[in-house]
Amino acid sequence: MYLPLYSRDENLGWKIDGFKLRTLFAVPHAAERTFVYGANVEYSFNAKWWDTKRFTSEIRPIVGWHLNQWDVIINPIVDTQWNGFKNLEFVPSERLAYNASKTWAVALEEYADYGPVNQFAAFPSQAHQLYGVFDYSGAFELEAGIGFGLTDSSDRLQFKLIFAKDLNRRPKTQTSAKSGP
Repeated sequence: MYLPLYSRDENLGWKIDGFKLRTLFAVPHAAERTFVYGANVEYSFNAKWWDTKRFTSEIRPIVGWHLNQWDVIINPIVDTQWNGFKNLEFVPSERLAYNASKTWAVALEEYADYGPVNQFAAFPSQAHQLYGVFDYSGAFELEAGIGFGLTDSSDRLQFKLIFAKDLNRRPKTQTSAKSGP
């Protein structure tokens, strides 16, 4: 569960955006495999100011490769506002990470929004964000990054910070381009 989700708007200030319920299905023993796969499903409850729809969902297929100290992760994500197949949005993400140690990684991540799957938006109307990210995974998990917009429809600058504590800690498995910004 992600609770709560925050963001800051220069006109509205800090706001609570909502919360998410998430479940992850991944191939067993992903940390020991070269090829990994899985799926992440999220169900979101959104604040009225954040999204025109109160309830939305995301289906995030996960495909990745652990290549020695490098990880390549691809997430061909589809978002839905529960308003028909023709309105599904294609919002993929990718991650290229260098694992400097068992606890530290540095990564490049790209998050995109191509628009409806039945007709992608023209490139200038698509959102594309490129992030530089540092990850720590030890007694807790910390992910911090800065993102830059690559198109006019993208946010010019974004920061991301995720702090997590897994109460049922298992060995580290990088199976996703993490959570979006």
